[in-house]
Amino acid sequence: QVQLVESGGGLVQPGGSLRLSCEASVRTFSTYIMAWFRQAPGKEREFVGSSGWSGADTYYGESVKGRFTISRDNAKNMVFLQMNSLKPEDTAVYYCAARLKWTTRYDYWGQGTQVTVSS
Repeated sequence: QVQLVESGGGLVQPGGSLRLSCEASVRTFSTYIMAWFRQAPGKEREFVGSSGWSGADTYYGESVKGRFTISRDNAKNMVFLQMNSLKPEDTAVYYCAARLKWTTRYDYWGQGTQVTVSS
């Protein structure tokens, strides 16, 4: 059973930075595509970004390109989301997700961590 545990959320002022972490309890981390999604109140869940094993196949949602960076520590089964130049519209619950690299659906989800951007 895959378990994902996020940490690092909190309150930050506009223009600030925050780093989210996600630890995955999986046997073969290399076979998983790791991703971040977010959901704001009253809105649909939004793709933030994803990364494969090598990091070369990393993708971002349009609203976060140039501000957010996904990275992986494959030795520790962890994925990170570095968020810079945060805006109030980035306020949401952020979820870590995983899928096997030969599938298209994210089957595994963390519990979510709240990020609030406000002055």
